[in-house]
Amino acid sequence: MKRFESEGSPIAEEMLRQIALLYRIEKTVRGHDPSNRLAARREHSAPIIAALRPWLETQLSRIPQKLSLAEDIRYTLAHWPGLIRFLDHRTLEPDTNPAENQIRPIALTRKNALFAGNEVGAENWAMLASLVAIC
Repeated sequence: MKRFESEGSPIAEEMLRQIALLYRIEKTVRGHDPSNRLAARREHSAPIIAALRPWLETQLSRIPQKLSLAEDIRYTLAHWPGLIRFLDHRTLEPDTNPAENQIRPIALTRKNALFAGNEVGAENWAMLASLVAIC
C-alpha cells in the first residue's frame, strides 16, 4: 500500500491500520497449538475481516474508478477468498512471508552459482539446489 505514503490517502491509512491489527493478532498466536491459533483467528481476526470487505466496497464506490487506489481495492476484492483462507485453516499463514524466507537463501545461492565459472557445473548445481529446497 504505497498509496498512503505517496498520496497520503486516508483510505490506505485505514487499510494499513486494519492489516497491522491482523498481524498483531497473528504475532500473539504464532507458534501456539494449531487449535488455539484457529480459535484466536475466529474470535479476533474474523470480525475485522468481516467488517473490512463491506468497508472496501463502500470506499470503492466513493472514489474515482481510475485512481490506482481503486485498482488496488478491486484487486483485493477479486482475490478475497484466497486472502481470507487463513481464517479457516489451523496452520496457514496470512501471507507467504514464511515460505519466501525459507527459499530466499537457496534462490540467492542458486543465482550466484550461475557465475561459478563452469556454466554446465553451475547449472547442474542450481538444479540440485532447487530440488533440495523443494523437497
